Amino acid sequence: MPTFLDFEKPIAELQGRIDELRETDGDVDISAEIARLQAKSDKLLRDTFAKLTPWQKTQVARHPARPHFKHYVAGLFDEFVPLAGDRAFGDDQAILGGFATFRGRRVMVLGHEKGDDTATRLRHNFGMGKPEGYRKAIRLLELADRFGLPVVTLVDTSGAFPGMEAEERGQAEAIARSTEACLALGVPMVASIVGEGGSGGAIALAAGNRVLMFEHAVYSVISPEGCASILWRTADKAADAAEAMKVTAQDLKALGVIDTIVAEPVGGAHREPEAAVANLGDAIEAALGELTPMGRDALRGERRTKFLEMGRAL
Repeated sequence: MPTFLDFEKPIAELQGRIDELRETDGDVDISAEIARLQAKSDKLLRDTFAKLTPWQKTQVARHPARPHFKHYVAGLFDEFVPLAGDRAFGDDQAILGGFATFRGRRVMVLGHEKGDDTATRLRHNFGMGKPEGYRKAIRLLELADRFGLPVVTLVDTSGAFPGMEAEERGQAEAIARSTEACLALGVPMVASIVGEGGSGGAIALAAGNRVLMFEHAVYSVISPEGCASILWRTADKAADAAEAMKVTAQDLKALGVIDTIVAEPVGGAHREPEAAVANLGDAIEAALGELTPMGRDALRGERRTKFLEMGRAL
């Protein structure tokens, strides 16, 4: 059974009635009634997702069935060769990456992995990278630069891990160095916000020449709950915080923070993962096509200009 979000209760009720009718044994032909209810459910789904609030988009971005790093690698990349470790402390499973082939082009792909169930979520630390994860990312970015390979990143994290051990191992420095490594690349870099893009843990893998973002993903300096806790001393104001923070792809495109909004299937990427993965692949291919002819200095200069210009028109 699909997992329905709180605001999808009317859709869940309709779908429940449809499922009950389909399981009914009898001589009466109920196919017309099922078709009528299905059409009503489909319309309600389209209407609901056409006017999502920022907080509702945040819930969609966090949906447990939303595609994760491993799904994009399986659906878009061939000959993936994972690379492990930061050569200093250990291997962080929250950030994965390695060499791969993307539609006939050799690339370096890396990103956050949240996991699909309790065991994998614990193993991947819910996609919250530790310093060794960001130092692994730096190692992979430098390898890509050395071999002249374009970089593709898949960002999906609520933020970098805030635990004491991460702070002791230099979390802030590792995030800053990873961001610096992105900005210093002499090869094309395409970053994609595929779910949550939270705080420095996201920007450390997202300072690219092109930043793509799914239409129901979110990207912000802090989670809505964190912002609400600071401003109103309660996480209950998360919906108000999400509205004020401009976390949606539509707001961020207007502000110049991202470059391209990638369409999701009706009802979110979790309803048709294969279609969502294909849509992202097309957007990545188009971005790489624009960037590939550019030289090293031009790529660095464009990336620098892009980030320095953010917010100047406000």
